[in-house]
Amino acid sequence: MIPDAIIIGGGFAGLSAATALAERGVRVLVLEARPSLGGRATAFTDPATGERVDNGQHVLVGAYRETFAFLRRLGTERYVHLQRNLTIEIIDRGGRRSRLACPALPAPLHLVAGAMRWNAISWRDRLALRGLRRVIGRAASAKPPAHNGSENVRQWLLRHGQTPKLIELLWEPLAVAALNQSIDDASGVAFGGVVSRMFTSDRRDCALGLPRKALDDLYSNPARAFVEKAAGEVRTNAPARVAVDGRPVVHVRDEVLEARAVVCAVAWYALPSLFIDRPAALGPVLDAAEATSSSPIVTVNLWLDRPVTGDAFVGLPGRAMQWVFDKRALFDDESSHLSLVSSGASALVGRENREIIDLALVELREALPAAREANLRRAVVVREKRATFSVAPGQPPRPPTITAVPGLFLAGDWVDTGLPATIESAVVSGHRAAKAALDRLGLG
Repeated sequence: MIPDAIIIGGGFAGLSAATALAERGVRVLVLEARPSLGGRATAFTDPATGERVDNGQHVLVGAYRETFAFLRRLGTERYVHLQRNLTIEIIDRGGRRSRLACPALPAPLHLVAGAMRWNAISWRDRLALRGLRRVIGRAASAKPPAHNGSENVRQWLLRHGQTPKLIELLWEPLAVAALNQSIDDASGVAFGGVVSRMFTSDRRDCALGLPRKALDDLYSNPARAFVEKAAGEVRTNAPARVAVDGRPVVHVRDEVLEARAVVCAVAWYALPSLFIDRPAALGPVLDAAEATSSSPIVTVNLWLDRPVTGDAFVGLPGRAMQWVFDKRALFDDESSHLSLVSSGASALVGRENREIIDLALVELREALPAAREANLRRAVVVREKRATFSVAPGQPPRPPTITAVPGLFLAGDWVDTGLPATIESAVVSGHRAAKAALDRLGLG
């Protein structure tokens, strides 16, 4: 097959671009260096249990319009359980359980109404939340900023009148989950963008969605089948390098490949090493990629001898492990598999597995009394040391989709989508790259 377009990278960005092009009749070749597709959002088979285990628990929100469009293209949208209204079960550091449940009212009134009935906060906290409504409305109508500003999330929240209790129980868990950084490090501007997208006039936008399939069955395997059905090709174990001499030329081991459109959909940290010689036209982009910091995620998978919670997920604010997800509830099986997630896990990522597991067990048993009598059958720690790029103030600017090299386009969550390092940012970038490639091919 002689491809019309070559996609380098088989994660959300590359596969959303590939399937969008294949849907338009473009002959697509996808090249993935690893043995399997998925990039930083993939799954593996646990050798002891035989389960497919995600390399981290990924949460979608209703505002991920491009992601849901991608999943509809693949026919897998039904495998995401999306709440009808935002509901979060929370156990604070003192062990007190509460639930923020937003009623079926127009947004963002539903958030205020939910807070009015939330017994974990005071009237002062509720009034502070009402005040933030106006800020959310202004942010939603504003153009996304080109930089991360100078204040962090905590400073941004305090400037907008949010109380310490609201920050601890609501905003910090949401911010750390969305930005994968401490609220003392991450940009307040970046979080303002997240909030404005979640709390819109459509209350679906802030509802949380959880995959009911392992990530490879949710998107990467169906995407491969989609491309191949459209007469395209997907190769794994295919490390690509790109030479630029007026146009991009792709080298895969001893093979030289050309196409009218080439989309580089690798992680930002892999972008500089993708090129055989450092093209002068891409110098500023590659410099920015090298100067961009990363933030890790640590996930602890625990298999217990009995169920310990009836909730699909529970927030654990103020702890190293901020969320616990019950795979039994999500996958409708008998497994006692829990997934505990630590976002912005710089303090954990370098520790020994046993130490991390012990910490996760202590925090789980402090929060869930039923876990105190349960026996641990198996534990697996998953580290993603460079899970996301940093959104701290002062980070380098992110690049656009279209590069200075004709026919060469960028995709990936780091591309300037106005979003932090989320699945939605990756898919938005993939769809933009596909649109740019279609224009290049005369099919736009």
